Amino acid sequence: MYNKHTLLFALFFLLPFFSMAQDCTVTISGQITDLSTEEPISYATIFLKEVSKGAISDSSGFFLLSDICPGNYHLDISHIGCETTELYLEISQDTSLIVRMDHNAQLLDEVIVSGAHSKTSSQEVQALNEKSISENTDQNLANMLDNISGVSTLRNGNGISKPIIHGLYGNRITILNNGITQNGQQWGIDHSPEIDPLVANKITVIKGVGVLEYQGNSLGSVILVEPNKIENEPHIHGKARYFFESNGLGNGLNLQFQQHNKKIAWRAVGTLKKSGDKRSPDYFLRNTGSAEANIALQLEKQFSESWNSDIYFSSFNTRLGILRGSHIGNLTDLEEALNQDQPFFTEPDFAYAIEAPSQQVNHQLLKVHTQYFIGSNQWIDFSYAGQLDLRKEYDVRRSGRSDEPALSLKQFSNFLEAKYQGDFRFGLKVKTGIQLSRIANTNIPETGVLPLIPDYINYKTGVFGILSKKSEKLFFELGGRFDYQDRRIAAISISLPREIVRYNTKFQNLSTSGGIVYNPIPTIKLAANIGLASRNPEINELYSNGLHQGVSGIEEGNPDLFQEKSFKTTFSFEGRFGKKLFFESLVYYQSISDYIFLAPQDEFRLTIRGAFPVFKYEQTDAQIYGLDLSTTFQVSDKLQAALKYSYIKGLDQTNNIPLIFMPPGNIFTALNYQIPKVDNIQNLEFQINNKWVFEQGNLLPFQDYSPAPPAYNLLGAKISAEKQFSKTRLNIYLKVDNILNVSYRDYLNRQRYFADDLGVNFILGINMQF
Repeated sequence: MYNKHTLLFALFFLLPFFSMAQDCTVTISGQITDLSTEEPISYATIFLKEVSKGAISDSSGFFLLSDICPGNYHLDISHIGCETTELYLEISQDTSLIVRMDHNAQLLDEVIVSGAHSKTSSQEVQALNEKSISENTDQNLANMLDNISGVSTLRNGNGISKPIIHGLYGNRITILNNGITQNGQQWGIDHSPEIDPLVANKITVIKGVGVLEYQGNSLGSVILVEPNKIENEPHIHGKARYFFESNGLGNGLNLQFQQHNKKIAWRAVGTLKKSGDKRSPDYFLRNTGSAEANIALQLEKQFSESWNSDIYFSSFNTRLGILRGSHIGNLTDLEEALNQDQPFFTEPDFAYAIEAPSQQVNHQLLKVHTQYFIGSNQWIDFSYAGQLDLRKEYDVRRSGRSDEPALSLKQFSNFLEAKYQGDFRFGLKVKTGIQLSRIANTNIPETGVLPLIPDYINYKTGVFGILSKKSEKLFFELGGRFDYQDRRIAAISISLPREIVRYNTKFQNLSTSGGIVYNPIPTIKLAANIGLASRNPEINELYSNGLHQGVSGIEEGNPDLFQEKSFKTTFSFEGRFGKKLFFESLVYYQSISDYIFLAPQDEFRLTIRGAFPVFKYEQTDAQIYGLDLSTTFQVSDKLQAALKYSYIKGLDQTNNIPLIFMPPGNIFTALNYQIPKVDNIQNLEFQINNKWVFEQGNLLPFQDYSPAPPAYNLLGAKISAEKQFSKTRLNIYLKVDNILNVSYRDYLNRQRYFADDLGVNFILGINMQF
């Protein structure tokens, strides 16, 4: 009886507390607005994962979730054209939120290109957001960027590509991997950036001349591959991305997991990709398969309110096949290959096998960074980075020796940096820093042939300073940079008897830049930028000597090359007119004294390894100018139209002839139909797009082995949709490239000498966020 009375007393006493714990009358309300215009966003989907409760924002951007129990929740907010925003909320009472989404985006091909950037700058900045990266997982870094106005792709087949920005590529563009200048063998036309773009949450292209805080050889443009800081979220979350493509029967899987607990924040990323022979409309492109395996690990630690540190490690590993028909055994066959419709060695059947000629690349990067705040508006940064790059290139060799590399390079680099930044009164900001680097490049003696480039050690010291000021309508910046470079080179002589020839060269570089931004009204931005920069001739430009099998040609350097000196100016206009029209344009002019380029020679050379065309590095005075134009028009609430146009022209002023390897003009148009919600399906999108590439008419017959290919037109389409499950968000998309299966050759694809480009390609993608 005692136990019975005790139980009744306990239930009576605790009943009010249970009632309080189950008082599920809390509300979560808020407003969704545009980050740029502060206008309300209607038809945004709001979903509370733990209780599977949702709402749609009204015409004023407001939403309301009622009858919520106190507790910890994950709130997803999504809208067409925006990246999904996820908030971690600890709810104990009625809560009101203001959520600003980046909706200042225009539809350009299958990516969303944002003209806005979080940091005010006189540079022209465009970025691929995480949504566009997720829906292009089948592409490498350069191909992802190809749809940004002013950015083209220099390719050797489909798997090997590197970005061209305003006519410049390779050594003249700096690529930063998580804030660290990417060091590798960038000099090769056939050397893709050794970066997995799927480690990034944002990829940014800066098309100006004031990127002075970054060490490198940039004459005007920088690419930033940037993973986000790890969100302050105690639970383990992740993403899974899978794609299948019909052309090449390619598959790819990317997995990401992350957590931010009290002790440390961590993120792990892994990518696997594999594809076989690609296909033109009429035949398989033999030996054009690829395989890729990458990982990345990110650790972050907040020691105090003023001190935080992070460690980042990435490993990029790939094997790339090169079209078998691009390597010819004798001069007669080579001349025939340049004129026939179908390449030699074409097979009727598909294969995954990767044989010679091919490339194998392994790149490891380790970064250690710490940041300390001196008060609330000043801080210092210290960074160390080490990179190890291994590259092997395999040629078709006699006597069964094709498994021995014809080129084997190892590069190890170290980098140290200290930076200071201070934000002061009246919008004044100061940034300054010092950087030290050492690069050791070595030929591994396993090839049995003379090295294409010599061994060298490169020491570089740089200092920079940038001053900027921001007011209500005006922003200006002014900066300078000085670099000192010391190279120590050990080359093998060309003539007999072979001997080691040593060189020691020293260079000094001074760069300056200034710019101004004017916002007469919040929706209009005018910007101008001007800068001077110089670039030292690279090792390959000075001392190359031999067959570079990746480009199917013999390259010869010139040890008497001078520094390049560049003057570049840009002017941009960006405006949003009402709620329907967004317009962005950029005009630029660049003059480069002693411009270095790889010139085709009127010679085919027969070697023991086959017959190949000859290229030599030459210099001239050059000028490059052009126009980038992007615009979108909101035809109705659901229909959007987009247009992008790029025009560029290069001139060899010394010889008064066109500059070779300049991208031809192109026009891209798209129509996108968007339905916010259909039953349980969200953000349903239908897109049809068209890309017209003009013939490169600015080229004389003697400047290349084959005339520039004719203009071509590619039609594409995409459909995508999202669905929210309990704690998982699913995105599915289907893309079709070259729907009409058009046969064409691209001027910037070195494979064009021997074969057509890719035929129709269906890409199915599945993305999950959990």
